[in-house]
Amino acid sequence: MVADDGAERDGGFAAATGDGPVPGAEPGVRETDVRVAFEGLLQIRRLTNRGAGDPAAVPADWERRRPVRAVALALEAAGMAPSALDGAGRRTATGFRVQAGEQPGAVRVEWVGPPGGGAAQDEERALTACAAVLERLGWEALLYRGPRRRRFLEAGPAS
Repeated sequence: MVADDGAERDGGFAAATGDGPVPGAEPGVRETDVRVAFEGLLQIRRLTNRGAGDPAAVPADWERRRPVRAVALALEAAGMAPSALDGAGRRTATGFRVQAGEQPGAVRVEWVGPPGGGAAQDEERALTACAAVLERLGWEALLYRGPRRRRFLEAGPAS
């Protein structure tokens, strides 16, 4: 089963959360779509966060209501690769996976890949890079070690 990857119901841009198929587009098109969507997100921040020191460094209300989409978009815009699933639900690509966190408004970011693909060896470095991206954008990201000693980030808007 392929999980909902946060696609807009009207067929608009869908942030890649790592739980859907490889984002399909001709070479260069996906990168352009991600850049345009991220620039839109930054514009929302500038318009709604007036009075903040750097309005682009504070998550907007839109992001707080859709943290999985917002974090996935931020990571992909920073050049981080999302993981992916095939039609049968098998993991086919190594990269980030963003899911709702345990706390309201929080997300969980994991570094996952196909069995034997080496994701576990790369996860600390990759998740540290993900945390740096999110922290620059006003998200607090904490690195934890979970079951089977796998690392993950728990992230939410900084207070």
